[in-house]
Amino acid sequence: MNTHTLTDEAVERESMEYDVVIVGGGPAGLSAAIRLKQLAAQRGVEFGVCVLEKGSEIGAHILSGAVMDPRALNELIPDWKEKGAPLNVEVTEDRFLFLTEKGAVKTPNWALPDNFKNHGNYVISLANVTRWLGQQAEALGVDIFPGFPAAEVLYNDDGSVKGVVTGNMGVGKDGEPTENFQLGMELHAKYTLFCEGARGHLGRQLNERFKLNKDSDPQVYGIGIKELWEIDPAKHQPGLVIHTAGWPLDTDTYGGSFLYHIDNNQVMVGFVVGLGYTNPYLSPFEEFQRYKTHPSIRAFLEGGKRVSYGARAITAGGLMSLPKLVFPGGALVGDDAGFLNVSRIKGSHAAIKTGMLAAEAAFNAVQSHRHGDELTSYPQAFRRSWLADELHRARNFKQWMSKGLYLGTLMVGLEQKLLGGNVPWTLHHKHWDHETLKPASQCKPIDYPKPDGKLTFDRLSSVFISNTNHEENQPAHLTLKDASVPVNVNLRTYAGPEGRFCPAAVYEFVKNDDGSDRLVINAQNCVHCKTCDIKDPTQNIVWVAPEGGGGPNYSNM
Repeated sequence: MNTHTLTDEAVERESMEYDVVIVGGGPAGLSAAIRLKQLAAQRGVEFGVCVLEKGSEIGAHILSGAVMDPRALNELIPDWKEKGAPLNVEVTEDRFLFLTEKGAVKTPNWALPDNFKNHGNYVISLANVTRWLGQQAEALGVDIFPGFPAAEVLYNDDGSVKGVVTGNMGVGKDGEPTENFQLGMELHAKYTLFCEGARGHLGRQLNERFKLNKDSDPQVYGIGIKELWEIDPAKHQPGLVIHTAGWPLDTDTYGGSFLYHIDNNQVMVGFVVGLGYTNPYLSPFEEFQRYKTHPSIRAFLEGGKRVSYGARAITAGGLMSLPKLVFPGGALVGDDAGFLNVSRIKGSHAAIKTGMLAAEAAFNAVQSHRHGDELTSYPQAFRRSWLADELHRARNFKQWMSKGLYLGTLMVGLEQKLLGGNVPWTLHHKHWDHETLKPASQCKPIDYPKPDGKLTFDRLSSVFISNTNHEENQPAHLTLKDASVPVNVNLRTYAGPEGRFCPAAVYEFVKNDDGSDRLVINAQNCVHCKTCDIKDPTQNIVWVAPEGGGGPNYSNM
């Protein structure tokens, strides 16, 4: 590894050289790093690997349900139990409920498709599993740099990816350097793996530059909103997994919930709303609060205490929305590409598996003295893998469910329960999520009840317990291409949906002294969920990396 100074016209940045640079310290990135070091140890060669993580520590920005299928972890670290991986609560019971406003219908277990059966899986905190993966990676010699977001992609003269630059530190709100200014560092690599999670900001740029999704369906997303609760021990059933569909959403809006009993008298409760919804008055955050008031859910939470809160977008397009995975000098891995099985509400096993596959391709290329070309063996290996088969069988799930709860449930039952996913037809996504909002004049406002502070809450008290923090004197990382669009288009046509699709009170329209409107962006509240970047109907909001270490600090999420 060499450290030297590069002079680039106006800026002088230090640079570091690695064999592979990994952007993102989640399950995909850390699994790739671990696999690279395992292969290097097997061959007895030196191999430089570094992981950049924008969170203040590994796991700080990780939020997921989560029920984990250990299949990929078994392959990566077969002795994970002996090494103390925090997979402690095996699933003991599955329940699937269809909710009406006051009632619930339980699906008999014999009627559940395999995708809703979790025998052999574990209820986990993915943040804690990720921290453990980070420890395994460091023990193998991986350099991990938390608090250093990758701010931009570097390119070689031939157009291939050269590496990334970490964000500058100590830039003031006015864009000028403060007394704490530090220039970002360049990290150069033979290959760079992008593992940023759903709607990664560099992954989005790479998609556009290399036209990676020109042959795939539009990627579609959901927003997952989650709370961690401590509940009455008498109500706690470790390993109980509950999923619901139906109320409070109408039957034409895709979404559902989860309630997972983990250890220590805690439950993880969350709600997912597909971001293809059409009514601009819909608020995923308020729908989640309303959901908790249902008798079947309230019964577990009443008398308990909310401990933590967070939100994150998830990719939901499945196999048909996967972009081309590789480009000269790099690859998209995990949820940065869209490897989530939405029918199972599981992505961590896919992140680990694709991390391994990309690592094997990169390692072999470097050992063959190649660099800067396309790692074609990575998508080839994916197509031969059990993960490709799993995603192929689930490829129509979101498309059917987008057609409404009743038809979707019927067809998913037919495909998954009766035919095991082996069907001769394939459905396609036709629209990006930002294209689906109807003008407010065509939609009915939704009257959401006020929070009671015991079971239901407002956004600001929720953000407070997510431990979200950003250095206040820095440029807003939620940028606008055109500052006039929020008022002239979004407010006028869509009744200002920013204030509703954001789960963290970042966006609010306020009145000026002359009675005109303006948008205020409270960037310090941002939990990095990426929903605004996805759902903004004009695609005028662009999420960029804030100063390192900013954002939520999730502990047991």
